[in-house]
This record gives sequence, C-alpha cells and structure tokens, in this order.
Amino acid sequence: MNIGFIGLGLMGRPMALHLAKAGHTLHLWARRPASLEPFKATDARAHISAAAVARHADVVFTMVADAPDVREVTLGDDGIAGGGRPGLVVVDMSTINPNAARAIGAALAERGIEFLDAPVSGGESGAINAALTIMVGGQPEVFARVRPLLDAMGKSVNLIGAIGAGQVAKACNQIITGVGVLAVAEAFSFAAKNGVDVAKVREALLGGFAYSRILENHGQRMLDRDFKPGFKAWMHQKDLRIVMEEAHRLGLMLPAAAATAQLFNAIVGSGLGEQDSVVALRMLERIGGAD
Repeated sequence: MNIGFIGLGLMGRPMALHLAKAGHTLHLWARRPASLEPFKATDARAHISAAAVARHADVVFTMVADAPDVREVTLGDDGIAGGGRPGLVVVDMSTINPNAARAIGAALAERGIEFLDAPVSGGESGAINAALTIMVGGQPEVFARVRPLLDAMGKSVNLIGAIGAGQVAKACNQIITGVGVLAVAEAFSFAAKNGVDVAKVREALLGGFAYSRILENHGQRMLDRDFKPGFKAWMHQKDLRIVMEEAHRLGLMLPAAAATAQLFNAIVGSGLGEQDSVVALRMLERIGGAD
C-alpha cells in the first residue's frame, strides 16, 4: 500500500520504519529535514506538505504532540484534508483530548475522509520493538482495513468503540501509569529515608501483591538512575492535563490522578520535563532534601 506518515519523532520514526519493512511504500512530510534521514535506505518519498502526502496515500498516519498539531496537519493550510480524496483513511496515533478527536473526525467526514483515533502505549522501546499497545476508536469496517498496518507496529491492537474511544482508553492508561510511577517513587523515597536498601525492598515487593510492570520496569530504571527519555515527563504532564480537563467536564473526582498531575507540573516547572517520567523520583528527592 501507499502509506503516508507525518510525525517522525521519538515514537513515529520507528513506527514508520516498521511499515517500510513490511513492504509498504512510505510518503513522508516532516518539518525538520533531519527527521527524514533514517528513511534514506528505504523507498520512502518525501513531500513538501501534508496535503502532498495525502494525494499519494491510501492511508495516512499522524503521530504528533497534541490536538492543535493534529488539527494543523489534518485540517490546516496544506493539511491532509486539502490533498485527500474521498475514501482516504487518516489514523491519528497521537494522544489528544477525546472531544478533539471527535471534532477532527467529523470535519474529515464532511470531506469523505475516514478517521480513526489510535493512541499507543509502550514508549520508545515499544515503538522500536513493534510491541506497542494500540487503542482504537472508529468504525469497525475502517478498523478492519487498517488492522494489518497496525499489527506491523503493535502487539496488542484493540478496537474500543466509536471515534474518541481510543483516546478515552489512553487517558485511562495514563491515569494508571502516572499514579503507578508516583507510587513507586514514593515507596523508594520512603525506604531510602529509612536507611533501607531500596533494591532489596523492590525485590521483596516483586514477589507479592505489590508487583506491577511499573515496579518491575520503571522501578529498575529508578534504581539505575536512568532518566534517559523513553517517555518524556512533559508528555505525561500533557496527558494528565487531558485527564483533568475531562474530569472537570464530566464532574468527576479523580484525587490520585489530580495529585499525580500536580507532581508532573512541578517536574516540568523544575526544568526536568525532557527527562523520562521516572524522574518523579528525583522530584520527590528534591522536595525531601535528598537531591
């Protein structure tokens, strides 16, 4: 197939390369020419705009930072809608507000363009290893058309419901992972302040009901002081902002998510936003006078 891909950053680059390896012809557009360098060894074609990508593609994937970026590349000047023909499928794999996804889908539908929201979980390592969890919102028949492409990028691909449902599922994922990161960081900070070997505490907890993938994976990164970004803290801040916006709209009390959102606000405000979300441990250490 002719596949468009827009958003060749930390996550998008390896995801697009998996599609190239699967034998599809890529049509690319990027703001920064350096983003196109890894594709020189493929048959990928670079274009001057998102609209030009859409003219050559059967399906266009977008993987950008937030809803304004998705609107710009889909509906803005020289956006996908300007070059797409009826029947084109746009799959947005960014993490954005569910209502924004619904509005973008409706605007594209007026031009005969199909839309899926398909945010992902798994971070950079999941993107590199084609092991992402992909949560999809949209029509079942459209999902069926692009399922083989999603399978090339992820190990768990699920249709959740109508447009916007994928973003709701991703918000739920970010609540659990964000609160989980904070819980592990708090536990480690508590153990360290008590003068106890944190590595031994973690080992013991992994054998009981406190076990979690976050304790196993993120906990090890905290022990190793490995704050190199696989998922940047500012991204988690943005995702929890989406959660809290929806909570306010729906009149929901989400106390653990709210506290975690405040922690990530502090992380970004302290200049640590470009580091991995496990830098939550450093933030607690600073507050406690250990850093």
